[in-house]
Amino acid sequence: MRTFPDSFLWGASTAAHQVEGGNVNSDMWRSEWAENSRFAEPSGDACDHYHRYPEDIATLAGLGLNAYRFGVEWARIEPEEGCFSRAALDHYRRMVGTCLEHGITPVVTYSHFSTPRWFADAGGWSNPAAADLFARYAGRVTEHIGDLVPWVCTFNEPNVISLMMHLGVIPAASRDETLGLSTSSEGQDPGGTRSGAAWAAPAVEVMAKAHRKAVDAIKSGPGNPAVGWTLALIDLQPADGGEQRCQAVRQAALLDWLDVSRDDDFVGVQTYTRERIGPDGVLPVPPEAPTTQTGWEVYPQALGHTVRLAAEHAGVPVLVTENGMATDDDDARIAYTTAALEGLAGALADGVDIRGYLHWSLLDNFEWTSGYQMTFGLIAVDRTTFTRTVKPSAHWLGKVARAGGLT
Repeated sequence: MRTFPDSFLWGASTAAHQVEGGNVNSDMWRSEWAENSRFAEPSGDACDHYHRYPEDIATLAGLGLNAYRFGVEWARIEPEEGCFSRAALDHYRRMVGTCLEHGITPVVTYSHFSTPRWFADAGGWSNPAAADLFARYAGRVTEHIGDLVPWVCTFNEPNVISLMMHLGVIPAASRDETLGLSTSSEGQDPGGTRSGAAWAAPAVEVMAKAHRKAVDAIKSGPGNPAVGWTLALIDLQPADGGEQRCQAVRQAALLDWLDVSRDDDFVGVQTYTRERIGPDGVLPVPPEAPTTQTGWEVYPQALGHTVRLAAEHAGVPVLVTENGMATDDDDARIAYTTAALEGLAGALADGVDIRGYLHWSLLDNFEWTSGYQMTFGLIAVDRTTFTRTVKPSAHWLGKVARAGGLT
């Protein structure tokens, strides 16, 4: 038996826009309905998690898991600039309270890709005032829920566009082939249509400034949560002749961002697969390798590699905030997660400070431009009735959590 610490967090993750539904004031909602939209379908009601969170949190707890990472939605909390919704803030406080009632540790993400429409219209992260606007929002959220929340993630994967640019492809850790990423301040996505969405800035300096100001706002209280951000950490591996290029990509898209985490309480690691880099760029998946619904290589060993990289480079505790696979074969999900956890156990045995494992995702949800085609969830959701069906992988992960490790 591979044993994990008694204090280890075992849980699952969601993102507000991907599960709540009806996020009409968000830049993402607008992008989904835009002419020539790259989204396969709109998010619509998503999983109706906004109203059904009590059931979902109770199910998570009943499985034997003890942590839930979820997002608060900026576009609901501040639908117009400077206008903060007490009703939305109260909603998220109730969510946190429901977690605590069930013995679940809440891990709260303040920004998971989506932003208010007004923020995107003002230039998004290219706006010189962006960092201050985000810090004001972060401070207001913390005023309302900070006394109850032990873990806060400011941003989800702020390095994702940097990865895209340096790899020349959409990174696997973004969980989507096309994502509709905007790569310029004019809001043009790679296909040339107006995206209307304020994706993170590619420059680490821009996002680090917003992160640092938000950390200061959060640390001003109430409460004393551990604060960090989560990064998309692909296991980058050099192929013959690709060593120099691989190192350059690793530095710009991973290590420069991990440098920022050195001043934080932890770093969130989000890993799904590897990318092999040759002298001319990213290599295709080996022909004999199994792949997921997203077309990525099934490579669970990646997680053990990236948590070691993060811990070594940032020098702070690691929290695995996302790991999983898109598949309709639940046995394959269990096999993948088993191998990923074996990698974690090996890193723990070598002294790496890992605080928890949060699986992506709790629910089969809205996967950005892919719509509802990709099934990452431990729980299936009927697209018409919202009926939840717990998968065998969820029961399996709960048993692992109760046992404190793999048997």
